[in-house]
Amino acid sequence: MTTHIDRTDPAGTIAAAAKAYSNWGRWGEDDVLGTLNFLTEAKRREGAALVRRGVSFSLSQRFDMNGPQKGWRRRTNPVHTMIDTGTDAALGHQGFPHGMGGADDVIAMPLQCSTQWDGLGHIFDRGRAWNGRAAEKVVTSDGDLVTGIEHMAAHVAGRGVLLDVGRVIGAQGELPDGFPITEAHLTETAAAHGVEVGRGDIVLVRTGQLARVGRDGWGDYAGGPAPGLSFTTAGWLHRTEIAAIATDTWGFEVRPNEFDHAFQPLHQVVIPNIGLLVGEMWDLEALADDCAVDGVHEFWLTAAPLPITGAVGSPVNPIVVK
Repeated sequence: MTTHIDRTDPAGTIAAAAKAYSNWGRWGEDDVLGTLNFLTEAKRREGAALVRRGVSFSLSQRFDMNGPQKGWRRRTNPVHTMIDTGTDAALGHQGFPHGMGGADDVIAMPLQCSTQWDGLGHIFDRGRAWNGRAAEKVVTSDGDLVTGIEHMAAHVAGRGVLLDVGRVIGAQGELPDGFPITEAHLTETAAAHGVEVGRGDIVLVRTGQLARVGRDGWGDYAGGPAPGLSFTTAGWLHRTEIAAIATDTWGFEVRPNEFDHAFQPLHQVVIPNIGLLVGEMWDLEALADDCAVDGVHEFWLTAAPLPITGAVGSPVNPIVVK
């Protein structure tokens, strides 16, 4: 089935796509992993075999006060506070014997303020969470009681594939804000890189927006216009049976969204209905530069969320090894 858009009817279009691409019940009524079920032991062995040079890349932005957040829905940048310092030690305020001293710190932040995964409890579709469960019975004030992101902590490691759409499709290596990445763009990019995308892969989509932000400042990176996946890619995301997907943008899908009045409609299909693990605000620049030089766009990738009990998202420091 091809995903079509009726710009005047987001509700109907979303409902049709949700029905067409639903994975509810695919892995049983108790499932808490969604598409991570595609990431098997064999797929991890395939990913591990891609380590040739031993060079590694962190795909995380920094977690500090100079981040992109503006306070939307109480999302702020991390607040880092020292609770023990070298000054305390030098002045003898810590009370340790024989000249012992140390430093300690604490951080307070929303779990989705920088490089992160969206958990399966993050988005609902008409009152339903992943696998058709009632949203109010899944996520309460005590957290995600069913699909908390801690369940995924052991699983997100395998074959990663970079689709550098910015370099292949864009001008000067970047896509403009508001550019919808279609299935045709994704398949053209994969062909240009000489890679195939399929079951169990962790797919990284580079738009180049983060490179632009690096030159021009954050601007409206958090929530503003951005290149991203078109709503029409829902069928591709379902059909390819990928385990996860991450982008270098704030919201994964194109913004403004492709309807006259909508908010993140692709999220509404892929997270609660497909069960897809979605990552955002990943820094793909150094990796993409390396891939452009050596021509290899597949690699070992490990990106475990923090096992925060009941969380619907998690910071992550993804590591690629080539």
